[in-house]
Amino acid sequence: MTPFDIALLRLSNQQIARHTFEKPADLVGWLGAVQAQDYASAKWALGLRMYGATDDDIERAFTDGSILRTHLMRPTWHFVTPGDIRWILGLTAPRVHAINATYYRKLDLDQTIFRRSNTALVRALRGGKQLTRAELRGVLQRAGIATEGLLRLGYIVMHAELDGILCSGPRRGRQFTYMLLDERAPQAATLTREESLAELARRYFRSHGPATVQDFVWWSGLTTADARNGLEVIKVQLSYEVVEGQTYWFSAYSLPAESSAQTAYLLPNYDEYGSYKDRSAVIDPSNTQKLVFSHMVVINGRIAGTWKRTLKKNAVVIESNSFLPLTKAEKEAFTMAARQYGAFLELPVVLA
Repeated sequence: MTPFDIALLRLSNQQIARHTFEKPADLVGWLGAVQAQDYASAKWALGLRMYGATDDDIERAFTDGSILRTHLMRPTWHFVTPGDIRWILGLTAPRVHAINATYYRKLDLDQTIFRRSNTALVRALRGGKQLTRAELRGVLQRAGIATEGLLRLGYIVMHAELDGILCSGPRRGRQFTYMLLDERAPQAATLTREESLAELARRYFRSHGPATVQDFVWWSGLTTADARNGLEVIKVQLSYEVVEGQTYWFSAYSLPAESSAQTAYLLPNYDEYGSYKDRSAVIDPSNTQKLVFSHMVVINGRIAGTWKRTLKKNAVVIESNSFLPLTKAEKEAFTMAARQYGAFLELPVVLA
């Protein structure tokens, strides 16, 4: 196996070069969780992995609760399914709380305050209510809990998400709302810790492989010991290859998508394709810093540049910035990828 093979397998397993799923929830379940701090971009991350999906299709899935958005790992927002949210939180929330501990102390947030805030939020949201963050601020202030500044309110709300109290509700216009997780996902599964470690490892390596243990650690936020324990249970279901001294694990039934080599993809910022500890198989290390917060152009399996969009009233304008000059065939592939994005937004594309 070569680095090029790794890139092709990832394109296939991540559903970029092949599309297996028709419903956003099924795709999110396959991937385990999908990074979603930039909501509009995260919707495209799902759309590009499905046949004919539109922005409205993903929005409907979010509105009806078949996919949820919450703080889940590292810490940042992720899309996750209602069935998976509790057992994944059971694994990852303690690690995120540990990362957040410094801010909890700086903001004078302790367990006494969190118990009071959780109680106030449950009372305010009970009965299927949907409240915006500004409305949650009012709830907390009326309960005598200070919420000055974006950080203090943000960490109180995040703590409630990690505790399994809150999750996303439908959007109200452009504003996000919160609901009680018990009411939004009443059928959420619970697993033992050992079962959860094995299941998360299975989801990760089948959908993100070929990947190393350290890639799994980076993605999940778990300790190396926990990541290895999860892999140990399910490794009989996987294949592995040693490439340049590193052991890569992947689904035994995955095949390289050879046709993807000459295809371009416009991936959003924070896309799962770039979510690896070691990204050398998909990008020249000298270009890594150019990707900070940027959308990615993938050609021949490699991240070959960045792109940005500007939404107009009747069109979407797309600009590209390639790391190296593109061939005629690569430019044509880029144009086709841009049109795919326009179809997702249901808007014509103007290439700048």
